[in-house]
Amino acid sequence: MAKDSMAVSSLLWTLFLISIIFSLQSKSQEEDIPITRFQQYLRINTAHPNPNYTAPVSFLINQAQSIGLTSKTFEFVSGKPVLLLTWLGSNPNLPSILFNSHLDSVPAESEKWIHPPFSAHRTTDGHIYARGAQDDKCIGVQYLEAIRNLKSRGFSPLRTVHISYVPEEEIGGFDGMMRFAASSEFRDLNLGFAMDEGQANPGDEFRVFYADRTPWEFIIKAEGIPGHGAKLYDNSAMENLMKSVELIAKFRETQFDFVKAGKAANSEVISVNPVYLKAGTPSTTVRFVMNMQPSEAEAGYDVRLPPMADPDVMKKRIAEEWAPSIRNMTYTVKEKGKLRDHLGRPIMTPTNDTNPWWSIFKQAVEATGGKLAKPEILASTTDSRYIRSLGIPVLGFSPMTNTPILLHDHNEFLKDIVFMKGIEVYESVITALSSFKGVSDQVL
Repeated sequence: MAKDSMAVSSLLWTLFLISIIFSLQSKSQEEDIPITRFQQYLRINTAHPNPNYTAPVSFLINQAQSIGLTSKTFEFVSGKPVLLLTWLGSNPNLPSILFNSHLDSVPAESEKWIHPPFSAHRTTDGHIYARGAQDDKCIGVQYLEAIRNLKSRGFSPLRTVHISYVPEEEIGGFDGMMRFAASSEFRDLNLGFAMDEGQANPGDEFRVFYADRTPWEFIIKAEGIPGHGAKLYDNSAMENLMKSVELIAKFRETQFDFVKAGKAANSEVISVNPVYLKAGTPSTTVRFVMNMQPSEAEAGYDVRLPPMADPDVMKKRIAEEWAPSIRNMTYTVKEKGKLRDHLGRPIMTPTNDTNPWWSIFKQAVEATGGKLAKPEILASTTDSRYIRSLGIPVLGFSPMTNTPILLHDHNEFLKDIVFMKGIEVYESVITALSSFKGVSDQVL
């Protein structure tokens, strides 16, 4: 009887150990799937104003080492690293391919999210909630997962493939891609073509972008003689400012009419949007002295120009119509990017047969069963502009279909099956682009 009891106990102990081993193996396998690695990346808080760049760079280097990619880190500004991963091609003399994404993200108001924004919580229906899920940590991981799969199948690229992870994109990229693109290290890459982030599409087509709009910060100031609030007189500061505000509003309306009529996309017109008004004489007892007309008034605008816009015509309009000196007006314009490349041409990447890269990319996407929407100008701005300004063709592309556009929004998420499909798409795209044998080092 005692022997039987001991045998049962031994069997139970063996079964317990086996269950522990299987549990550990299952956990290990779970941690080694693409979605888990995506969640790990999302859980690193890289939100402004104090993004953590050390942790994501360390994570990405570890991932790169696990699949045999080499890595270099540059700091053109202290504390703001640019990470470059490289998969050497069999013919490194050919112009290389670059896949870019950014490390940083915009802030998130935690109390307005249904799941914590840096938890990367995955719901039962596959939604992964996190800041950066769409913008744009998804592509940063998809690049690596696609290469992981290609290497496992024995694929070897003809052209060298680079992957860059840059800081500060969300605040203009001035200490990130702008400095990297102007460096000798960037020139040494000998790029023939590059890809950067795009946007999601609620429909079933992949969106692709061939240009960005260029942002200007436009501030107008009016001066006038101060006076009693009851007095009527010409050329007060507020009167002069409001005349300009009305003229600008009419211009904005004419541009918006093109969009409403379906004659142009939102990104194809010049947008001029008011962001602040400042005037009045402050009071220590109430907010403003209400019976006094101020001597100064000011307004600020966010201006976005598509690449086909003429910057000189816009500056002339500002100087002569919107802020003329004869009405005691002054103004400043801060151009936060270029509208023309180094040869004086609009900064756009051709999406037709004149650009061999376009045909290759399009065919690669279609090979996965995907369909591209009509190529667009991005209404906002990405780091692509710094690369395009050098004459290097760039397409903005994030493979997210049937997905609401939630970049910079509360409850940003990406569905797991959409993320996995994106890996498949990049496998096809990386294979096709890196295998291209044609002449492609010409400036487009």
